[in-house]
Order: sequence, then C-alpha cells, then structure tokens
Amino acid sequence: MDAKLSPDQGLNISGIGLASLLALLLTTAALILDWMGNRIPWQATSLTLPMVLCALGVAVLGQWVIPLLQALKTGQIIREDGPQAHLKKAGTPTMGGIFFIPVAVVVACIAANFAQDVVAVSALTLSYGLIGWIDDWQILRRKSNKGISPRMKLALQIAFALIFCLWLMSSRETNITNISLPWLGLSLPLGFLFWPVAGFVLVAESNATNLTDGIDGLAAGTVAIAIFALGALISPTSPELMIFCAALSGSCLGFLAHNRNPARVFMGDTGSLALGGALASVALLTNTLVALFILSGIFFVETLSVMAQVSYYKATKGPDGKGKRLLKMAPLHHHLELSGWTELQVVAAFYVISAVLALICITTIKM
Repeated sequence: MDAKLSPDQGLNISGIGLASLLALLLTTAALILDWMGNRIPWQATSLTLPMVLCALGVAVLGQWVIPLLQALKTGQIIREDGPQAHLKKAGTPTMGGIFFIPVAVVVACIAANFAQDVVAVSALTLSYGLIGWIDDWQILRRKSNKGISPRMKLALQIAFALIFCLWLMSSRETNITNISLPWLGLSLPLGFLFWPVAGFVLVAESNATNLTDGIDGLAAGTVAIAIFALGALISPTSPELMIFCAALSGSCLGFLAHNRNPARVFMGDTGSLALGGALASVALLTNTLVALFILSGIFFVETLSVMAQVSYYKATKGPDGKGKRLLKMAPLHHHLELSGWTELQVVAAFYVISAVLALICITTIKM
C-alpha cells in the first residue's frame, strides 16, 4: 500500500506524517499540562518524561523485535472476505503487543516507585495481553483467522476481570461503588451492582479496542489519545496512575513508528486486548467511568456497528437463510473503506474525533 495519498484523494499526508503530527501534538499537550500542573517535564512524576521515554524506547526496540517476528514467521492471516486492498498485507508480522506493552508497564512501575495501583493495572494489562497472545498464537499455528473460541476468550477475560475486582474490593477502605457523575456534581450509588458493571466494563472495553484494530495505526493512535487524556484528567488525584497512562500513551506512539501506514507490524490481540484492559482498569480505580465512556466514543461506535450489522442480518434473514447487510462491512472503519475512503482518511478522521472527545473531557470534567 502506498505510504502517501494523491492530492485528488482529499488528504495529502503520508502515514509517517500523520503519526508524527499526532506525536507532536500529544508531546506539546503534555508539556502544557505539566506546566499548568506545576510539574517538571523532565522528572518521572510528569506526563512528558514517561511518554517520551516509552515512545523512543518502543521505536528503537521495534527495529530489533520486528525482524525477529519475521524470522519466527508470525505473518498475519488476512480475512478473504475483508477489503481486497488488505490482502497485500498478508505476511506482515503480528503480535506487536509483546514489545510495546511491556515497555510501558516497566517504565510506569519504576517511575511510580511500584505503587500498588500501578502494579495492579499493569498486572491486568499484561493478563489481557496474555489472552491476546494465546489467540494470536492459535491463529498462526492453525494458519487461519480463527484463534481460540469466542467462549474461551470471554471466559478468560471474565476470570481476570473477577480477580481484579476482588483485589479492588479488598484494597479500598472507602466506598467505591458510587459512580461519579461529572457536571451534575452527584454520585450514583450502585451498591452490589457496581461489581457486575465493573466486570462488564473490563470485558467490553478490551473487546471494543480489539474491534478497532483493523487499519494501520488506527487502534494505536486512538488509544494513545484516549489514555493520555485519561491520565491528564486524573493527574490531580492519582499521580501514579497518571504516570501509567502517560507511559502507555508513549508506547502507542512509539509503536506507530512501525504500525503507521504502511504497517511493518500489527499489534494483534496481544496489544489490542491489553490496551482496552488498561483503559478500563484505570477508570475503575479512579472513578472516571463517565469520562471513559466519552473517551471511548470511537471504540463504542465501532462495537455498535458490529452489533447493528449482526442484528440486522438476523432480523432480515429469509427462507434461504440469508439476510441483508446494514453496512457494507463491519466494523465501521471497513464500511468507510468499502465506501471509497482511503485508510489514511479513516485514520485521520478518527484521530480528530478522538482528540475532540479528549479535549471535552480535559476541559470540562474536574476531579
């Protein structure tokens, strides 16, 4: 796939140009927010240093890991019923999550002096990454686009979510079952219902980011924006988790150096499931579920598009067993591709939407 679009396609920017612009904007935002928060950017307890350190570390590490993944024959299996333009991506190494997720976890734990909350969200993130790795490995072993069964994947996600919720229940002296409602200045008491909600958020968020990972640079960039905004939002009350968010955002930016269009490596379920778990676990610990819902707008719409496609197909199924499609293909990013959008146009549009949602949260929600 060409790294650069022609002017008549409406967006004359290369994949590396788009990724570089995102990195520049997030770094600038980190410096401004650190200045506003009276934090020194070159210290570990800031947004800037963990983010920049992880970005550079992952970008450099990828130069060694990607050839290794190629040597191990971890080439992606491409769906034959997907966009035909994607067939040329067959053989691109996957499982990229094995190198950019650990970098963020290590840097965050060290910078936060192994704070309990950071260790907990790191463990959850790595656990969900492990589920993704098992799925990716099964896909490669079977040489098909089907990994472990959906039932097994869901069972593992629920199991790790349950362990995290049990830890959350035992580690909090104060009542955490009240959901904060920004703008209203109120809290919604859920009581026992908080725990199934918490489990649902963990599982749903990880699957939503997984569905979003279908175009070069899409999931990495949108998550980099969302997790950065979440870190900025919680910085006054949870500085240790702010460090974790900044580190993971930086790792996503570093991964974009290799995953931007045209991608040299895919994150696979190893990365996408881990990213969703990280977002959800931080939000649960900091009582920012409403903010998470806003920041996850892209992931929510992507998931909704799949649900709507499946539901409409079943509802219109005729005697021949075939139904109608609401979209040309789900998730939404594939529908846009088949409607004539280029990959870079889709990615750029989703980046802008994610940035707007992030700006809304940072400027209107007060912790």
